Amino acid sequence: MMTMIEILDIAIAFTEGALLGVFFFVGLWLTVRKLESFQPAALLFLGSMLLRIGIVVLGFYFILDDNWQHLLAGLLGFTLARIMILRLTRRMEQSNQLINKAPSHES
Repeated sequence: MMTMIEILDIAIAFTEGALLGVFFFVGLWLTVRKLESFQPAALLFLGSMLLRIGIVVLGFYFILDDNWQHLLAGLLGFTLARIMILRLTRRMEQSNQLINKAPSHES
């Protein structure tokens, strides 16, 4: 049976993983949106990727804390953040497309 402290530790690891996921996937989304206007685009993409991956790997190193349950909870939070960010950005893109397609009522 797990103690309350262990459950709290796993919940914290889950939250930390979710925050890492939000950082990683929002950073990716922002990078992709800026690629058109940034020269050279490859430098922006590479720099962003290295920064995001470095921070996420370091974050998971601290989440692990010699406990595989913490790592599993963190990965679950990271994956859930990915799903949520993907849905959110799709909705934002769809609403932007609808706004751009709407007829203008200007005279």
